[in-house]
Amino acid sequence: MELIVDLADPLKRAFYEIECIRGNWSVRALKRQIATLYFERSGLSKDKEKLAAMVKAGAETTEPRLSIRDPYIFEFLGLKAKDAVEESDLEAALVANLRDFLLELGHGFCLEAQQKSIVIGSTRGFVDLVFYHRILKCHVLVELKVDEFYHEHIGQLNTYVTWYGKHMMSEGDSPPVGLLLCTQKDHALVEYALAAIDNRLFVSKYQVELPSKEELQHFLDEKRRELGGAW
Repeated sequence: MELIVDLADPLKRAFYEIECIRGNWSVRALKRQIATLYFERSGLSKDKEKLAAMVKAGAETTEPRLSIRDPYIFEFLGLKAKDAVEESDLEAALVANLRDFLLELGHGFCLEAQQKSIVIGSTRGFVDLVFYHRILKCHVLVELKVDEFYHEHIGQLNTYVTWYGKHMMSEGDSPPVGLLLCTQKDHALVEYALAAIDNRLFVSKYQVELPSKEELQHFLDEKRRELGGAW
């Protein structure tokens, strides 16, 4: 594709070529992934030697692991950041745009349930979205919040993940994972909220609009600092 050929960085170009083949992306999907910095957000670029080896082999050769992005970009919903949206509306919109949602989540996600009902003692709870990751052989429980992160959110998600680990795992399954999606998060608060929890829980921001040029530049500057100016 001309769009890939135009990428100056050969490593980035090779990365997108492989991802296009693996994901069977359309031109529209490829444009969106480039615009939202899929290469950078994937975290693969933190180890260029490892990525180069993967590109050379044409497939992942490292041990499979869950790739959590931060932030996730849901611009395909057609919403604006200022729009007032209920959690149920956000969930319905993501399911209605399932193909784009799965593309943003990454490889291996299969939607298994929406508003999954579970009963713990005398209390009934509902997990917003339940996925099964066909590569990692585990359930991924997703909770959606239309506001910023609060530590109370972790208690709810941890309870659901613990219940799933006890009641829903089949032979050969790996322990379930929890992913909380919110509009804003305080990294220090997230760190302390997760500190004493054994379950694999993650907290990520999501945006309903593509980042501005200023936001993208800030993101790249942060990545350069993390890599010690290696770029």
